[in-house]
Amino acid sequence: MSKIRKMVASLVIGTMFFSLTGCNLIKKTPESIKKSTVAKVSGEKITRGELDDQPEVKRKIEEIKAKYGKDYENNSKAKEELAEVRKSTLNQLTIEKIILQKADELKVEDEKKLKEEVNKQYDEFKKAYNNDEKKFKEDLTKAGFTDDTFKNYIKLRVLAPKVYEKALKDIKATDKEIKEYYDTNMLEFTEKPNRVHVAHILVKTEEEAKKVKERLTKGEDFAKVAKETSIDTAANEKGGDLGFINYNDPNYDKTFMTSAQVLKEGEVSNPVKTQFGWHIIKSIKKEEYPVQKLDKVKDQVAKKVADGKKQTKWQEVLKKWQDDSKIKIYEKNI
Repeated sequence: MSKIRKMVASLVIGTMFFSLTGCNLIKKTPESIKKSTVAKVSGEKITRGELDDQPEVKRKIEEIKAKYGKDYENNSKAKEELAEVRKSTLNQLTIEKIILQKADELKVEDEKKLKEEVNKQYDEFKKAYNNDEKKFKEDLTKAGFTDDTFKNYIKLRVLAPKVYEKALKDIKATDKEIKEYYDTNMLEFTEKPNRVHVAHILVKTEEEAKKVKERLTKGEDFAKVAKETSIDTAANEKGGDLGFINYNDPNYDKTFMTSAQVLKEGEVSNPVKTQFGWHIIKSIKKEEYPVQKLDKVKDQVAKKVADGKKQTKWQEVLKKWQDDSKIKIYEKNI
C-alpha cells in the first residue's frame, strides 16, 4: 500500500444515509454523461464527472478493467459492481457537500487561511516522499487522486472538525453526568494505567480448551502446552506470552481483557470464549494504581462525557441537515 493510501484516513463526519430515487437520463456522448446531474444538495449539483473523479470510483474502474477487460461497459456484472460503488460513494459525497455548505454558512474558517492550511498539509504529505515529486504523483494516481481531488480531500479534512465543533459548541457535561461517569468508570482514572502481564493459549473449540486446562491443572508447563496446542502462532514463539497489556487497550477483545483483569498473579483462567476462539489465560504479573480523586480529573471526565454526548447529538444534527438539504438523487444517471 502506498504512503498516500496509508495517510488518507476516513473523515470523522458521521454517516446516516438515505435511499433516494430520481429522474431518467437519456445517454448521449461521454461528455454529456459527465455533465449529467447525479444528485442535488440544497440545489447544488453533483455531476457524473465529479462522482467518477472520486478516488473510490476511479480505483474500482481500474479494478474492473483488469477483471473484465476494456470493454467492461458492455458487461452486465461489471456495470452492476461499478453502480454499487458509485451509489455508496455518492452517498458520502452528498454528506461532504453538506459539510462544505455548512462550513461556509457557519463561517468556520477564513478563505485565505483555509487555502494556506490546505497548501501546508499538501506540502507535508509531499515531504513524506523526501520531495520526490515523481513518486508522490505516482502514488496520488495509484490512490485514485488528482492534484485537485487530493486538495479537496485535505480541505474537507480541515473543515469537517471545525463544522463539528461549531455545530455542537453548546454541548457540555453536567456535574451530575460527570459524577456518574466517574463512579462507573473509575479504572480509567488511575494514577498510571493499570496493566497485566498475560500469556494465553488459543484453541478452536471449548472441548479443546477444557483439555488444555486439564493438562495445566495437572502441572504441565504453560509455555510447553501453548507451543503444542495454541493456534496463535505469533504468541507461540514466546510460549503464549503477550507481555504487559493496559486494561483499556482497544486492540484486545473486551471479554479477554475483563477475564485477564480478575485473575490473581499466577492464576490460570477457565476457558474463555471470544470472537477468535477459546482462550486459557494466565496472569503473570499485575500492576494496579490508586484511582485519582474526582476533583483532580474533573476536566478529563467532563471532556469524555461531552465527547460522548456530541457524538450522539451529531447524528441528529446531520440528519436534520440532510432533511433540510432536500437531497435528490438521479439514480438513472449513476
